[in-house]
Amino acid sequence: MKKLLIKGLREGLGRVIVFGDWISRPSKVRRDVSAQAQVEQQLQGLSLYQLYACPFCVKTRRALHRLDLPMALRDTKVGSPHRDELASEGGKLMVPCLRIEEAGEVRWMYESGDIIAYLEQRFGAK
Repeated sequence: MKKLLIKGLREGLGRVIVFGDWISRPSKVRRDVSAQAQVEQQLQGLSLYQLYACPFCVKTRRALHRLDLPMALRDTKVGSPHRDELASEGGKLMVPCLRIEEAGEVRWMYESGDIIAYLEQRFGAK
């Protein structure tokens, strides 16, 4: 009973956080069409492993929205193949996690602050 109550509370709070994110979304970065196409090409090697209602994932998705980065999102809920992939290839069952594939090598970046700093440095206003 206690586990069910805690799970319900976490889910409810997560929904409140998601709703708060939705009503307070930041404005997107503006790029010309060719610059945005170049950014989207660079995003092909990136994907974000996340949970919908996780506050740190919401924070990271807000940065994606603000930077106008339509990145592949991989949901890691229980039973998802992405969850197994994150655990076996990334080494930890922790979200958010950015999978970075560059020059044939794969890196896994954990911690929302590190992910956001990386995205700001790579795709933010120059």
